[in-house]
Amino acid sequence: MTPDLLLVLALLVAVVVLFGIGRPRLDVVALLAIVAFPLTGVLSVPETLAGFADPNVILIAALFVVGEGLSRTGVTYRLGDWLAAKSGSSRTRLIVLLMVTVAGLGAVMSSTGVVAIFIPVVMSLASRLGMSPRRLMMPLSMAALISGMLTLIATAPNLVVDAELARQGADGFGFFSVTPFGLVILALGIGYALFAQRFLGGVEADETGSARDSFDDLFARYGVDRRAGRYRVEPGSPLIGATIPAVDFGTTGAFILGIERKRFWRRTTFLIAPDTSVRRGDTLILDLAPDAPTLGRLGLDYVGTSDRVFDDHARQLGVVEIVVPPDSPWSAAPWGLAAPPDA
Repeated sequence: MTPDLLLVLALLVAVVVLFGIGRPRLDVVALLAIVAFPLTGVLSVPETLAGFADPNVILIAALFVVGEGLSRTGVTYRLGDWLAAKSGSSRTRLIVLLMVTVAGLGAVMSSTGVVAIFIPVVMSLASRLGMSPRRLMMPLSMAALISGMLTLIATAPNLVVDAELARQGADGFGFFSVTPFGLVILALGIGYALFAQRFLGGVEADETGSARDSFDDLFARYGVDRRAGRYRVEPGSPLIGATIPAVDFGTTGAFILGIERKRFWRRTTFLIAPDTSVRRGDTLILDLAPDAPTLGRLGLDYVGTSDRVFDDHARQLGVVEIVVPPDSPWSAAPWGLAAPPDA
């Protein structure tokens, strides 16, 4: 065993240990490993950086972009809603649809990203059906792993092997070359998950009574969807040009949830940020209705109710139910106003 080989093995062990303890961050550890090879003389600088010239590196990076795009545009969340609607109360149907959906997404994006996206979806579905999350988490993991066998780009090792075959002058893989084998393994995996999920154990949610209220339950209980309204910013309104924190609704307790603004010949609803400025022609979506004098003072005209903002942005908005204790500074504050500065 040569000294260079021993050094490489030592660096590999060090990287694995750092990955295991999580300190420093994973990306920092990877960069440190790249720097360590030329510093120790095992590789030259051109040899160390040669991997970045491989087109597969760019392709793998692009897959993460695609995955983030699917998440940001709400495609994955809509798939979760579709799963809930199609599975109904059938746990068997839910497991089958879940594994097929996860495997399909994992075939075109990072399987790790798919799992991260579907974990909250699975937790919500388990709560809705009153079942232990264990019975869905394992099928989720299995489907994500199997997705790497469905297409050429589904996992990095496929791309690495394909690139090496081409480098050696052999025929590489086609995009769907591994798909027939992957579909067979996916079918076997679904069958095994249906058989084995009964042995995963876990206390059912309805047995513990710990199932939490859903987003829709809380909205219906407090009538949030019924009290939200849309108010158009009229010409000459003092709100034009003002940032969101500067908008003062007085003691009415109203606040801005979102803004409808015309973009590319159609109206788009988006959530506000602290630096968002109000423009002429905007439609403000407010929680709690300001009184008539406040509407007149701010130059706002009521144009109807708005429930789409909750449907379209439910996961970004969120809702929680809290209890204010008697000794909290909030208990003495008027409704809708901030707590005292020392809170």
